[in-house]
Amino acid sequence: MRYLYALITIFLFHGFVYGQGLSVSDLRVDNRQNPFTILGTSPKFSWKINSNKRNTQQISYRILVSENGADLQRNNGTVWDSKELDSSESIKIDYRGKALTAGKTYYWKVQIKDNYNRESRWSEVARFGVGLRTADWNGAKWITNAIMPDSLVDVLPKSEKKDTYWGNNQLPIIRKDFKLKSKKIKEAKLFISGLGHFEASLNGEKIGDHFLDAGWAKFDKEALYVTFDLTDKLKSGANTIGVMLGNGFYYIPPVKGRFRKQKVAFGYPKMIAKLKVDYTDGSSETIVTDESWKTANSPITFSSLYGGEDFDANLVQANWNKPGFNDKKWKKALVTTGPELHPQITEPVKVMDRFSPKSIHQTAAGNWIYDLGQNASGVVEISVKGKKGDTVRVYPGELLAENAVTQKHTGSPYYFQYVLKGDGVETWQPRFTYYGFRYLEVRGAIPQGKENTKSLPVMENIIGLHIRNSAQTVGSFNSSNTVFNQTDRLIDWAIRSNSVSVFTDCPHREKLGWLEQTHLMGPSLSYNYDFISLFKRTIQNMMTSQTADGLIPEIAPEFVEFTWGGDMFRDSPEWGSAGIIVPWYLYKWYGDEETMKDAYPMMKRYVKYLEGKAENHILKQGLGDWFDLGPKRPGVSQLTPMGVTGTAIFYYDLNILKEIAMKLGHHDDARYYTDLAEKVKKAFNGSFFNLATKQYATGSQTANAMAIYMNLVDEKDRAAVLENIIKDIRTRNNAHTAGDIGYRYLLRVLEEAGRSDVIFDMNSRSDVPGYGYQIAKGATALTESWEALPNVSNNHFMLGHLMEWFYSGLAGIGQEESSIAFNHVKIAPQIVGDVKFAKGTYQSVYGEIVSDWKIENEKTVLNVQIPANAKATVYLPIKESSTVLESGKALEKGDGVTSWVKKADKMLVEIGSGSYQFTIQ
Repeated sequence: MRYLYALITIFLFHGFVYGQGLSVSDLRVDNRQNPFTILGTSPKFSWKINSNKRNTQQISYRILVSENGADLQRNNGTVWDSKELDSSESIKIDYRGKALTAGKTYYWKVQIKDNYNRESRWSEVARFGVGLRTADWNGAKWITNAIMPDSLVDVLPKSEKKDTYWGNNQLPIIRKDFKLKSKKIKEAKLFISGLGHFEASLNGEKIGDHFLDAGWAKFDKEALYVTFDLTDKLKSGANTIGVMLGNGFYYIPPVKGRFRKQKVAFGYPKMIAKLKVDYTDGSSETIVTDESWKTANSPITFSSLYGGEDFDANLVQANWNKPGFNDKKWKKALVTTGPELHPQITEPVKVMDRFSPKSIHQTAAGNWIYDLGQNASGVVEISVKGKKGDTVRVYPGELLAENAVTQKHTGSPYYFQYVLKGDGVETWQPRFTYYGFRYLEVRGAIPQGKENTKSLPVMENIIGLHIRNSAQTVGSFNSSNTVFNQTDRLIDWAIRSNSVSVFTDCPHREKLGWLEQTHLMGPSLSYNYDFISLFKRTIQNMMTSQTADGLIPEIAPEFVEFTWGGDMFRDSPEWGSAGIIVPWYLYKWYGDEETMKDAYPMMKRYVKYLEGKAENHILKQGLGDWFDLGPKRPGVSQLTPMGVTGTAIFYYDLNILKEIAMKLGHHDDARYYTDLAEKVKKAFNGSFFNLATKQYATGSQTANAMAIYMNLVDEKDRAAVLENIIKDIRTRNNAHTAGDIGYRYLLRVLEEAGRSDVIFDMNSRSDVPGYGYQIAKGATALTESWEALPNVSNNHFMLGHLMEWFYSGLAGIGQEESSIAFNHVKIAPQIVGDVKFAKGTYQSVYGEIVSDWKIENEKTVLNVQIPANAKATVYLPIKESSTVLESGKALEKGDGVTSWVKKADKMLVEIGSGSYQFTIQ
């Protein structure tokens, strides 16, 4: 009884109730869950708060960090105990403990208190690993089987470069036998990089489930390494590490008869690795790559990101990657040099979906076509039975021509080739390449169950393996409009197919990191996937690709210097401006100020470059509104003259950079950018604005929309310019003309003006070029052209801007102007057309946001969910006679509702976190 009395006294004295509806989850370090490796030694901690009460705000937290989980179970933060800190911050909390050791794993947990005098239980234990610095590789050496002569190395070939030699390179397999002591292992980590790609195994089993490790980078300046936990996989005594290497973008071999879009040659494949084993008794041992490792020829006889992959099963050396294998005939690895190493922080590429054939038919030439039903990035997995030496080829393709696969406009010839060993059913998949395809044309084999008069190998099974970046899905959208739902899936498949270790333009012909889509599609990408790490990698690629004079080229990493048409495919402000806009987006969406700070020197140099290129503050270089809908085949801007889009985005850059400079404390810079922006605005209006017609330049939708969005239009003319946009759309029977650059801004301007009715009329149809038109023509992924032309890529996400409107406009999830990381949510659904319901969800860094509305019985019901530690303004569409209920009762202050006000046809309701139901009747 005395014990119970003591507990009650303690609770009353402290004033906090333990647990009871308050908890912490989704612990992250540097925005990642349990990362094996972080950049640097100053991690930032984040978590999400779960509460059963509305308007929940954190008022304090305590973080514990330790070298092992056992200490944390005793609430002992041996590395850092923050003590209880009065703070509402739950994202981007700076580590302030002891110096962290490279290569080591740390464990942490957090406890919080809220504004209802509640104290959460301690969170589940999370972990993070510290990466290796250059000095921490402890004698590990880059090794290879061959060293490329300097005369063949070309780290940035020009696009018109002619081949001076032809030949294939021999890919290596590399192995190392080692013995471990008979001790209990506390922790074992493998740090490994392979250029261009690697696949590692331990004792004959593949390590991990990644594909195309490590990620692409500017390989003359850096390489990425991957960390694997081998604690439970190593054994006492004999062990063997085996590694297969592929070319990737490190080397595109010049082989006749195979497609070869680019000609970069950093060198022949190489690798570096360090295995650190720590025992529970405090001792440790390390295995590193050096000349003692052995190498031989791989059974992969050809591999190219552009040409495909060949595998000869007869060249496989059985058990080569297991202990006990006799490698006396293997040669010692050659020691070579390599670039600076950085940890791979992006989510790995993995096999994310498997597609079985929907139908099979035979071509006139006797080959077999398998239709997988979905255009996606990937490789094949075949199970085939035949005789020794039989050769099977699989040609993937997006489209059919004359009932057979065509690669005419996606890079040809590209194929997967397998030479059989003749030992029962053989299963194989390529390792170091991929393509974009829906159809597979099999040559040299016959489907199981078909008449086999020529005794060909039998294809027992063939499936498509969809590969992509494995970032988590964080958003969802659904509505009563079938075309919109199909469009959302159409765009999503293009995003999936072009998200690997960089954001690519297409998964076949180029596979290059074109930059305009990273900012123009940035919000669409962020609503759907947890791509913050991939965005940060994009920024790093821009930093390493920036030229000495400050240019940010249109692709990053820059593997080729485009010279077609002069410098139009290298120097376009609408592309290079990603170097300013993407870091700003990371700050606005995720609160990531550190990346913005790191990228600031790049931004300054780029703006200086643009300033030097401008003629009287007008920028006329580049591609303009790429792939707009003009009278000719799509390409360079047709309807909007050069200078409009480049100068408008230059002005936008300057205003963003002014805000960044102020945020980072560079006040002199901010004043400079403010002054320069005013000069650009004056020059833009003087050059392009027609005061009489209230039109910019040719009056194209892009010209007028970008002028409004970038705030280049004087306030007195804004309404007239907007009306001209709408008039142009209406006179074209509600059709749009904007392209890659202009269409996002057209949608933004219409939505922000409350004219989503125009957006609905443009996009809820299939009779004019656009999304519905592509679907009607059979597209299963967004195509490069509005018309779904067969002579361009049929898997491009650059035109997918409507996805942003699905979330921000139709569902109504956004954030207020002053909001950072969605700490002040804006719920403002625009109910248009015949749409009867729409629901959007978005998992922000604070937690899930939901906007779910429907119209029934002449009532509009809106369900809203706001995460703890955030607030929201809800914009309810009302009429003069409308009555508003919340959870079935008359709207009143209290229980999360803090205030409301009527403005024209909207009621603005301020709410705290929690779930709400508004009924408008």
